[in-house]
Amino acid sequence: MTLTTSAETVTGIRTDIRTGRWSGVTSGIAPGYVQANLAVLPKDLAFDFLLFCQRNPKPCPLIEVLEAGETNPKITAPNADIRTDVPAYRIYENGEFMSEIPSLEEVWRDDLVSFLLGCSFSFENSLLEVGIPLRHQDMGCNVPMFITNIPTTPAGIFSGPMVVSMRPIHQDKIVRAVQVTSRFPATHGAPIHIGDPRSIGIEDLSHPDFGDPVHMEPHEIPVFWACGVTPQAVALSCKPSLMLTHAPGKMFITDQKDADYSVL
Repeated sequence: MTLTTSAETVTGIRTDIRTGRWSGVTSGIAPGYVQANLAVLPKDLAFDFLLFCQRNPKPCPLIEVLEAGETNPKITAPNADIRTDVPAYRIYENGEFMSEIPSLEEVWRDDLVSFLLGCSFSFENSLLEVGIPLRHQDMGCNVPMFITNIPTTPAGIFSGPMVVSMRPIHQDKIVRAVQVTSRFPATHGAPIHIGDPRSIGIEDLSHPDFGDPVHMEPHEIPVFWACGVTPQAVALSCKPSLMLTHAPGKMFITDQKDADYSVL
């Protein structure tokens, strides 16, 4: 099952999200358009986080940074509002997850800096086009995401483990999956691990840290991509005073085409 809204345009989809007509995961929505993870921090932490993203481009590939207080992503979606156009948001305070809310309007401050990070949902359409099915879309659920034992490179106060998303891929199609996703470094690029999850600190694929579990078919191998939920694991680890994020699997949809971010 492909998840979709009734809207025919990206602007229409964002309107559905803003008005509450769509609050689900965004995998499969607006195929061909770049989706983005969101992290929002106070200005006094913004440089450290920018440096963290620069040092960790696999899990945190930057596609836009907004000025302090700005709510309009002028480069990637000029008519959007970062406070309302994500299906759900999370609030972290001092390293604790506080709540999940439908809008940032009531908690917005003029000193907040927004970071948009590339998302692997953006290359999923290219996988489908070459005949690689996506289990989470077939099941109508969110992609499973796991906190690993892979450390990120610290920057300022920011450090912590990398988060990965997992997709079961038939063993005969793994090389093709690597080839296809390698074309999209701005949305996490090639997998960071293929095979045994225990070697990256994942004990049980049926219990993801974020998202939903998916079943494995015979002759399938788990394939892991760096994930833009990493900042949320970092928030739990290094405890910034405030971090606002998207809810895992519920992304910001930009006006940019996937093809514009392809390197081949």
